[in-house]
Amino acid sequence: MVPGLFIAQHAGGGKAEQIFVRGFDADHGTDFAVSIDGLPVNMVSHAHGQGYADFHFVIPETVEQLKVYKGPYTARFGDFATAGAGEFTTKTSLGRSQVKLEVGRFDTRRALVLLDLLGAHHLFSKRPESAYVAAEYNFTNAYFDNPQHFKRFNGLAKYTGQLTERTSLTLLGSHFTSSWDASGQVPDRAVREGLISRFGSLDPSEGGHTNRTNASVVLTTALPHAAVLRQQVYYTRYNFSLFSNFTFFKNDPTNGDEINQTDQRNLYGYTGTYDRDDHLGRLPLHTVLGLGTRLDAAALGLRHAAQRRLLDPVSVGRLREQNVNAYLDETLELTDRLTVNAALRADLFSFQFRGQRADSVAGFGPLTGRVVRGRVSPKLNFYYQLSPAVQLFVRSGLGFHSNDARGVVQGTGSFHALPRAAGAEVGSTCKPVPSLVVNAALWTLHLQDELVYSGDEGTTESAGPTQRFGVDVSGRYQVTARLFLDADVNYSHGRLVDAPAGANYIPLAPTFTSIGGLTLKNPRGLSASLRYRHIDSRPAQEDNAIRARGYFLLDAVASYTQPRFQLGASAENLLNVEWNEAQFATDSRLRGEAAAVNELNFTPGTPFFVKLNASVFF
Repeated sequence: MVPGLFIAQHAGGGKAEQIFVRGFDADHGTDFAVSIDGLPVNMVSHAHGQGYADFHFVIPETVEQLKVYKGPYTARFGDFATAGAGEFTTKTSLGRSQVKLEVGRFDTRRALVLLDLLGAHHLFSKRPESAYVAAEYNFTNAYFDNPQHFKRFNGLAKYTGQLTERTSLTLLGSHFTSSWDASGQVPDRAVREGLISRFGSLDPSEGGHTNRTNASVVLTTALPHAAVLRQQVYYTRYNFSLFSNFTFFKNDPTNGDEINQTDQRNLYGYTGTYDRDDHLGRLPLHTVLGLGTRLDAAALGLRHAAQRRLLDPVSVGRLREQNVNAYLDETLELTDRLTVNAALRADLFSFQFRGQRADSVAGFGPLTGRVVRGRVSPKLNFYYQLSPAVQLFVRSGLGFHSNDARGVVQGTGSFHALPRAAGAEVGSTCKPVPSLVVNAALWTLHLQDELVYSGDEGTTESAGPTQRFGVDVSGRYQVTARLFLDADVNYSHGRLVDAPAGANYIPLAPTFTSIGGLTLKNPRGLSASLRYRHIDSRPAQEDNAIRARGYFLLDAVASYTQPRFQLGASAENLLNVEWNEAQFATDSRLRGEAAAVNELNFTPGTPFFVKLNASVFF
């Protein structure tokens, strides 16, 4: 659980999740940057939306930690890190091998294998080394009336070794593939009038397939004067094909409105950092200098389809988008209590697209061009240790998210190719008593241009500037030696700046969210937790005439662990609540209707769902 972060799936489990954080409906990643072991997950100018971040290639059991940074205050994060950023780090070594099997309702099955390859042996040197492989397979038909036939395979291999006294090497390779059928988004009236159930579908031909292959090499060198040089090169091969039908028969009463979005891409990148501990006079100074570049070369397509049969093209072409960046990050300890962090980041983007696009006036015409834009993003943060139990902080910074290259080169998005975000927050971390930790922050964020992706049009549209402010509060309390309590409460208020009052709501932006729970840890191997998730109802469109419905859910997990085995069970939605996981205000037209109807379209959330698992360690 990440404080204040919610995700929603609405395409049969195979598409990237919709992300909600700090008052943002970040779509699939437009305003939340994600990386895994230094590999960027977000895709620029993706076929299904700007910043699309599919992190299904991560095997949960291989994750060492997930760090979440809120706001645009950290220099090493650039594109998409406006609401925040998340960093996954996988384990350096396993310690032991594992085989795990899971079974659950709705034909759900999962198999996992983790193998420690070296143990006490060596591969390249006589110094410390570790290597392991991991693989998982998932299958489910899910809880929909039409089986989802969801299949996913993940494979990972990782090596870490100390080559010399001063040099270490990390090699990583992974492959992910997934295919699925989807029931899509359901109009309220289709259920209300009895045309389908909540778990039914008006177009069961939705779905798709995707795969991603990654390779990464990291060389870390200890230099004189307490300095460290870290260099990483990486490569990603990515394929994506998605069939969707959001409006049914609104645009084509005969064939329907199904579309096919495709993305075949190669991604190349380099990241280098130079870290050094030094002094400015007598004051401790930590310096980080970062350099990086990333190149995306992709073939993108948007086509009209019917029952997964391709009809006419809407937009096709080749993308070449490059980002070159550099930053300087300085942290100075002014006193024993006061620390100042100041940073400056510079990004240069080259947007290039060569293709064609259907136009209602001109027909199928060229969409070609190249635009170069830059952005400078300063950061300034203060940390004050008021007492051993209380730290105060003030953070501020500028950030940005890039626009879709197709919108940039055609001119309409060129001014806002890199919309700026300006954020600030004040807060504290305190321990009123040794067993209680409380974090609180009051924040604000102004975004120069809110981006909304129109899938059926194949473009990124501007919603204009937005202003948000909010409060985050989280607490961690150790009730007894075995019982732990945690809770996170988040409130945000956001509005479209240029829209008139009453028509200035930000669609789907969360207002009040909370997560928390109780965890029991028994020294004899038994552990259990009971957790809740709550998100309040919120506007689904600018005039608040249609509202996305909130929900309150309870989940539970229990396990029994011994040195050689583990048995576990999990239950989602203990109260079997009817809830909407993803929901949108959409103009849709059913077969036989005279005109489109604007109302809430939704993907139903998981009903009561139980899984059992068993693991063997060796």
